[in-house]
Amino acid sequence: MAPDLADASPGTALPLDGGLSADEFKRAFRNHPAGVAVITADTEQGPVGLTATSVISVSAEPPMLVFSLSSASSSAPGIATARTVVVHLLSAAQLPSARLFATSGVDRFADRESWGRLATGEPFLHRAPVWIRGRIVDRMRAGQSTMVAVHALQAHIAPAAEDAPLVHHNRGWHRLGSHSLLAG
Repeated sequence: MAPDLADASPGTALPLDGGLSADEFKRAFRNHPAGVAVITADTEQGPVGLTATSVISVSAEPPMLVFSLSSASSSAPGIATARTVVVHLLSAAQLPSARLFATSGVDRFADRESWGRLATGEPFLHRAPVWIRGRIVDRMRAGQSTMVAVHALQAHIAPAAEDAPLVHHNRGWHRLGSHSLLAG
């Protein structure tokens, strides 16, 4: 009989026997849309950043969010060891930024006009309609990824933050808008 999660104490890892293949799991999630964010941090080597579709809010009191870092990302080690990060929630107008930060082997911070530093030192994207600066409070290995918990310390919400959100769905970028709403 398999162990029951209800019987496990917090922090206890249960065995992961069997399960879906990686291809089956990816296929299952392919049609599940996700918001798009760029996460940035400062390291001793300079600014790092990546595009993420795993950002979720988990608590309003205290204000907490979580995101996942793939071990395949070249920016993951820098972000995973940072003390603070900036999570940029993108609108469809920031598609070029989403593509740039999702591309390997390029200098994501080459365009000095597109980003700056907060008073606290973290790199941020000037055109992001919403960004949240936070302190990393926990990390948890989850397969080939690391889940990162962030306590939100500061937010910037531009008036244009009501622009159509950018989502990732079935391997593509999409804009949500009034045409996306279902009646009733």
